[in-house]
Amino acid sequence: MRFLCLASLALFAPSTLFAQDTVTDTDGEAEDREVSPADIVVVATRLAGQVDTDIPPVLTLDEAEISTYGAGSIAELLDALGPQTGSGRGRGGGRPIILLNGQRISSFREMRAIPPEAIRRMEVLPEEVALKFGYPPNERVVNFILKANFASSQVAGEYNVPTRGGYLYTELEGGTLRIDGPKRMNLEAKIVSTSLLTEAERGIVQDPEELLDLPVGTDPGEYRSLAPEKQEITLNGTWSNGLGEDGLGGLLSANAAYTRTDTRSLTGLDNLLLAGPEQSLRALERENGTDLFEAGVALNKPLGGWLLTVTGDASYSDSVTRSDLPGGIGAGRDLARSKDATLASLATLAGRPFTMPAGDASLTVKAGYNFNRSDNSDTRTVADSTVLKRGDLSAGANLSLPLTSRKNDVLAGVGDLSANASIGVNRLSDFGTLSDWSAGLIWNPTEKLTIQASYIANEAAPSLSQLGAPEIVTFNVPIYDFARGETAIVTLTTGGNPALRAEKQRDWKLSVNWDLPVLRRSNLLVEYFRNRSDNVTNGFPLLTPAIEAAFPGRAIRDANGRLIAIDRRPVTFARVSSSQLRWGLNLSGSLSKQEEPSGESTRGAGGRGGRTGADAPPRMPFGRGGPPGGRWNLSVYHTVSFSDRVTIAEGGPVLDQLAGDALSAGGVPRHRVSFEGGVFKNGYGLRLRGSWRAPATVSSNGAPGTSDLRFGSIFNVYARIFINLDQREGLIERVPLLKGTNIAFEFDNLFDSRQKVTDETGQIPLAYQRAYREPQGRVIGIDVRKRF
Repeated sequence: MRFLCLASLALFAPSTLFAQDTVTDTDGEAEDREVSPADIVVVATRLAGQVDTDIPPVLTLDEAEISTYGAGSIAELLDALGPQTGSGRGRGGGRPIILLNGQRISSFREMRAIPPEAIRRMEVLPEEVALKFGYPPNERVVNFILKANFASSQVAGEYNVPTRGGYLYTELEGGTLRIDGPKRMNLEAKIVSTSLLTEAERGIVQDPEELLDLPVGTDPGEYRSLAPEKQEITLNGTWSNGLGEDGLGGLLSANAAYTRTDTRSLTGLDNLLLAGPEQSLRALERENGTDLFEAGVALNKPLGGWLLTVTGDASYSDSVTRSDLPGGIGAGRDLARSKDATLASLATLAGRPFTMPAGDASLTVKAGYNFNRSDNSDTRTVADSTVLKRGDLSAGANLSLPLTSRKNDVLAGVGDLSANASIGVNRLSDFGTLSDWSAGLIWNPTEKLTIQASYIANEAAPSLSQLGAPEIVTFNVPIYDFARGETAIVTLTTGGNPALRAEKQRDWKLSVNWDLPVLRRSNLLVEYFRNRSDNVTNGFPLLTPAIEAAFPGRAIRDANGRLIAIDRRPVTFARVSSSQLRWGLNLSGSLSKQEEPSGESTRGAGGRGGRTGADAPPRMPFGRGGPPGGRWNLSVYHTVSFSDRVTIAEGGPVLDQLAGDALSAGGVPRHRVSFEGGVFKNGYGLRLRGSWRAPATVSSNGAPGTSDLRFGSIFNVYARIFINLDQREGLIERVPLLKGTNIAFEFDNLFDSRQKVTDETGQIPLAYQRAYREPQGRVIGIDVRKRF
């Protein structure tokens, strides 16, 4: 906030005189504007790099608050803030949209390895803000404001092991970052390795009928894996620089990365060898190797009062899967190969085209072109390789109009009210023309209360992999057969389905965000979502009797009616509709006796509904070591589902997932809770993050010998205890080598929670043993990071 008192200048100048003055705030930002020496002028401006929007943030963290999370990178920080950064809309891919200093970047690769010490401020904004940057409003937006000058190199190592044994996870990475105004250079290298985990190492009980065909003492669990062996190597580099002599003519950045991933898994015993006279024991192996090349560029350039942003991101992956064929080593191996190339480009022009009585209108226009090519082949098919290509030419616009304003005294009694609308069109080379549009209202009746309403209409096409992924056959997979109430060992077929159709989506969202009058940066968020979709592409669902009847030919049974094979390629549902309420409470405070000013807005400076001037609390001058006296925070989000129905086909059955007509193993719980919180003081920190899912039921057809399944509740907690040795000054004096060191002890699945699945008699079906639901169990580890 900026504070200026010029009343004393009235002694030296006439009251009609206006002077040009420069004011610097506590953040070091400066601004020129006219001031009257006869008045006390309170001016509030945005921090450089903040998102220019009337929609307030859901969460704002400064440098000191970020340090209390003990994260080693931006990627880890986002994981720690999962409840706040996640969206309840149910349409996106999971990760929020990432901005750097209020501007788009080519991809998350540019920032994922940046250490949190380089962050000056972080903002989490609602999904509607994504429209201003050319994205659909499906995910929340996270804006990172970096420090103007920063330099650091670091190495880190991580070692994790389950308390039940049988599995190892190791990670080693190193990198360097230098920020000098608009100039930025970031390099990283990372190696991740995990070991194989078999069914035998988790004590999986095997099918008694399968054991009858095996030599005495043979455990087929030794020949099937629960988790694959995996090695991954990543190299990543980012460069950016300002344009023009002073670096203020725009910003250009480039990124490139290479990732090599190798996995190996066991798919069971070779049944043909077992049927031979020698009954040889041999595991069928599946190996996959993938090379991924990625590159991106981003240009942000001011054009008068407008900002032009152009981004491009390209990738090429070559993935080869080799699977043993039954019949011994001489039977050979099947080879499935997938070569995928993608290009995503987007140009946006954002500015304020005209002024209304209540304020400036905001307009973003966009145009983009995406290209995808997938070349898939498999030696088990007689046809040549399948090549799928898609070009996607898009255009659209988003307009925001202020209707009322307290600041400009336009219907000030109403508060701040604005409307926004967007329209877009996509021309797909393989699907024709798709359209989308949205409309919304944002109302701030008071400075602490924001009410939003939005409606989104969208058309979406299936992905290329859903349409044409190569066919892969997996042997010896345990599946629960609802029709017979037993576990069957089946052969699964996966791949693409070229008969899928375009999806039509119609969504409502209503939300209320209230800054609480107690504690610092604390708020209550309530969101209601109602989604409806027609022609929905979905992976083949759980094989219940209703699904088997709706998709004849997908399940194959032998002459005795036993399930032996399932075709799990994607399908199209006629209609899916759901409604849910998500509410969350974000609380934070100080551990010191002198409590910080309560009720500080989460909205940040400059928002139309934010607190400004003398009403806003002073910026806390916390240093790198964290807030004086320590801090605590707690965030809890609860989701309750009111309806979740699926119409399989027009005129066909309607499945109520909340009543047990599930499409996936585990069913659909009515209640879900996620939380994160922690405490930090004098360099020591504790973080907790977790989730809870209510029990759910999956119904059978009620025939004799069948049974409903009850999927018990799941309570999973992640704990992290860490220490920043820089704050242990005595220790650093004795051992200078420890300067810049952070040590963390991690406990994943702290309470070793594994979902219990039972039938109506209370027995656990073989296909739903706890180790199948959660193979690793509790995992403990140590993470050491050293900065130079």
